[in-house]
This record gives sequence, structure tokens and C-alpha cells, in this order.
Amino acid sequence: METVKRWFVTGIGTGIGKTIVSAVLAEHLKADYWKPIQSGDLEQSDSMTIRNAVSYSIRIHPERYQLNTAVSPHQAAEMDNIYMRVSDFSVPESDNHLIVEGAGGLFVPINSKEFMIDLIAKLDLALVVVVRDYLGCINHTILTLQAIVQRKLRVAVVVFNGDFNPWTYAVLLDNIPQNIPFIHVPTLKQVDKQHVKQCADSIGLCDKAQGV
Repeated sequence: METVKRWFVTGIGTGIGKTIVSAVLAEHLKADYWKPIQSGDLEQSDSMTIRNAVSYSIRIHPERYQLNTAVSPHQAAEMDNIYMRVSDFSVPESDNHLIVEGAGGLFVPINSKEFMIDLIAKLDLALVVVVRDYLGCINHTILTLQAIVQRKLRVAVVVFNGDFNPWTYAVLLDNIPQNIPFIHVPTLKQVDKQHVKQCADSIGLCDKAQGV
């Protein structure tokens, strides 16, 4: 029997393609999807983007919090007169694979004391770490991986999203722990069912990824 994979997609920052990577992974595994916190863009949420990007009838679990303003979750919650706590969240019940998409990076605040990394630890999910090439990505990647190691969290796979400067790529490869696998997701011409499925069929994920 295939091991059920429940993965939390995080990144080294904001705006680096977590939703695209989540769509590709969900398509590859035919997984469920869950976005615990949606801050702003409620008319075109990440859950809606995922539903429109995959080729199968995906089960989307409802967000625990839908916040009205596209700012940091702790600020958006306060603006909505909500106080979020890590203890508010639990993994949705499902027998299927599950892709969980976080907000921003590991230290995006949920409230003034708790961060996304605390939510990951509480949910006890293996991590998918999305890396994109930009000035500063080496620093952000190494710091992210060090925080993961320090907290003794599990990594399923590191995803290099898009094209990379070869000098940047060489340093990143030299500083990813040898026990952590990695894959590449190419820049998609369009984020639609056809291109997401083509990418999902070609990434060789199951040969490399680890953790459940």
C-alpha cells in the first residue's frame, strides 16, 4: 500500500511560487489541498487558483481563517478582530495525500508570539521548501534550512522553482544537507491544467522525495 504523503509547502520568502508548486505537487499525487490561512484576495484565493490549475476533481479543505486584508496574517487577523493561535489548527481528516500551503516563509507571524514554523511543528508535517532565484536567495535558503534543522523538522524535498543563475545554484547545492533531496520545477508558460499536468508528469518526485 502506498504511503500517504502529507506535506507542508513553505518557502524562503513571499512571492516565490508556493501556489504553483502546490498545484504541481497536488497534480502529481492527485492529493487534497488545504490553505490554513488566506490573507486577502478572497475573491481569487489560493484554493480557487489550485482548483482551476489541476486536471482532476480535487478535494479542497476549507481555510481555517479567511482574512480580509492582503497583509501579514497577524495584522490581517487583528484588523478583523480575530486572535489566531497555533492551537486553533489541526490537519483535515482525509485518507488521501494532502498538500498544505503556508503563508510566506517560516517566520511569518500568526500572532505576536507564534510563527508559521510553530504551526508546522504543531501539525507535524514534512516540509516542501520552495526556493526561487533572486538577490538574497542564498542567504534566505541557508537560514531557512538552518531553522528547520534547529527545530528538528522533517524535509520531504527542496524545490528549485524556475531558472537559476549558475553561480547561485552552485552555492545552494553545496549548502543543502546531503540527506535532503531536491527537484526542479521549470517556469510554466501558463498556469493552467495542461501546463501544470505536463510539469507534474515530468518532475520525478516520487523517486526523490521523502517523509510523510
